[in-house]
Formats: sequence, structure tokens, C-alpha cells
Amino acid sequence: MSTGKHKLAQPDPGDVPKAVINRLSLYLRELQHLLRSGKTTISSSQLGRMLGFTDAQVRKDLTCFGHFGHPGIGYRCEELVAAIRRILGTDRVWTVALFGVGNLGRALLGYKGFSAKGFQIVAAFDEDPRKAGATIDGIRVHPMDRLDEVIANQRIQLAMITVPAAAAQHVADTAIKAGVVGVVNFAPVTLTVPQEISLVGVDLATELEQISFSVANREKS
Repeated sequence: MSTGKHKLAQPDPGDVPKAVINRLSLYLRELQHLLRSGKTTISSSQLGRMLGFTDAQVRKDLTCFGHFGHPGIGYRCEELVAAIRRILGTDRVWTVALFGVGNLGRALLGYKGFSAKGFQIVAAFDEDPRKAGATIDGIRVHPMDRLDEVIANQRIQLAMITVPAAAAQHVADTAIKAGVVGVVNFAPVTLTVPQEISLVGVDLATELEQISFSVANREKS
């Protein structure tokens, strides 16, 4: 897909609020659904209405990265999908290693949606010697003492950490030392990483707390 004549603006990633990036992911998902259904254009008000945002919010978010609309047309879906994928960095393949092959780790290894978004899990690691050598959904499980070798050979860029909280910091430190440049942490603990390393924490219990807060306070009102 081509972004046509549009040239993307390149703001400093630190200047773009996380909420904007989250909304870009939502826009991308909806636009991809629209393309699959055969729709070729959409307005900011239509896209916003699908997601519960105002048309002004949609335009403001996209304007951070360039101007994508066409007078009398709105946005061309294919063009905007390509632009957002470039912004998010998912117009290429990212190699990923998963650390911790417990219940959550196994579920993530079996999830087929990552590859469609440009993320390819190419290796898994676990400290349990009984798991080393196993293959789960086509992914080889390696012992931690082969970390440096596998990271280098597979050119792994990102790590997903699903180990217990007590082990998460050590695993992150080890993966970063081996060459990983981005970490998604599912362990219920805050990690400390060097400034040049990108870190995202995913705490499912905290997400449920956000929902319970919203529901409980809606009931009170």
C-alpha cells in the first residue's frame, strides 16, 4: 500500500502523548476492518463515531504526523492504513522473544494475531530445564544459558516477559544486555531499564481495576 503524495511528519516520540498512540492503534484496527468490508473512504466524523471520539479528536491526532485528508473525500482508507502503519512501525517485521513459558506465555505463543501486525515470535526461553527443547506452536523453547547466542543468531529486537514478578527485572536486564531494544512486560512489577530502551507494561489486573472503577462509579451516579 502506498501513502501517495503525503509525507509524514516526524515528531520526537517523547513529545507524542501515549493516548494519541493508543488511539492510532484503534484507528488502524477500524480502518483495516473497513478495507476488508470493501469501504475505500471515510470521514473523520465517521471514524470518530465508530470509536466514541469526536471528529476534532481524530483530526488532531492525525495532524501530529501530517495531513492525510482530501477535500470532498475525507480519508482514503488504504492510504491512511499505510501511513498509520509507518507511524507505528508495523510496516516491517519485528522479531520477538518470549520469556517464561507458563500459562500466559503459552497462550501468547499460540496467538496468531501478532504476525498479522508485523510481530514474529521466533524464540522462547524458560529457566525450567524440563521445558527446554520443547516446541510450542512452532516456537522452540531454549534454556536461558543460550540467550546471547539465540538473540544474536535470530536478530531478536523485542522481548515479551511473562515470568513471575520476582524474576522479571533479572530477565529484562539479561535480555537487554543480549541486544533486545524493546520490552513488553506482563509481570505485575515495575521494571527499570536504560533510557534508550523502550518499555511497555501490561498489567491485566490493573486493567480490570480500571473497568471495576468505571462500573462501580457509574452505579453510584
